[in-house]
Amino acid sequence: MKKILVTGANGQLGRCIRRISDGRSDIDITYADVEELDLRDRDAVEQAIASGRYDYVINCAAYTAVDKAESDEVTAARINTEAVGNIARAARHARVKVIHISTDYVFDGTNHRPYDELDVPYPSSVYGRTKLEGEGMLTSFCPDAVIVRTAWLYSEYGNNFVKTILRKGVETGALTVVADQIGTPTYAEDLARAVMAIVDSESWKPGVYHFTDEGAASWYDFAIEILRMGGHPEVKVTPCATKDYPTAAVRPSYSVLDKSKIKRVYSLEIPYWKDSLRRCIDALATQ
Repeated sequence: MKKILVTGANGQLGRCIRRISDGRSDIDITYADVEELDLRDRDAVEQAIASGRYDYVINCAAYTAVDKAESDEVTAARINTEAVGNIARAARHARVKVIHISTDYVFDGTNHRPYDELDVPYPSSVYGRTKLEGEGMLTSFCPDAVIVRTAWLYSEYGNNFVKTILRKGVETGALTVVADQIGTPTYAEDLARAVMAIVDSESWKPGVYHFTDEGAASWYDFAIEILRMGGHPEVKVTPCATKDYPTAAVRPSYSVLDKSKIKRVYSLEIPYWKDSLRRCIDALATQ
């Protein structure tokens, strides 16, 4: 039986891993969020990983307040970089395999084709920089780790773009949404299934991988589909340019990720983003 520690367990991905893994008798998963394990505490992380006799650590924890990070780099770095180093040191000592979740924000978004794993990262924000430094910290201690970069994550859980658009659309009847940033909406359940496919694989294949759902869209396109599928097509959505919606952090204008590697190595079939959005909207309707 494989023993797994999931950190950041109360976030979107952690909760989706829990949902799809409940009832499995071939794995034993411990779920830990900051209340159970403060990843900033090096000694606590060392003790938890050493005593748990885990085979895998899946690190879903992150500081994801992209704009706030611009004025709070110390906190962002402690979670996105230093905490990853704590996991990496402990995992190396305990000989535990690590799957770490990273982000499209490691790129500056100036590409005109999907980013693959060989493209050189060049982050434009504190969030992106601290996540990239976390990747470096991990690979310096655990060169055989798996890093999965993802983007535009949403689910039934927590705060995310899907839930915000549905709530604000109903409240206001009109929204203005950026139309010149292009990426791929990604259902956290799909990412959870990809992560567990890595765990279930017969052989461990370390390295950096890109995973999102299939296809591409702007935030405007995404909002239109959310409202249509959510039963609120009457909400007026007006497109705007990034320059008309200033934020503290610079967003990548194009962050579509090339998923060829992860599909080939782990034989994954990835859903189209609209199909996954429908599944999420249907799940939200039953809550």
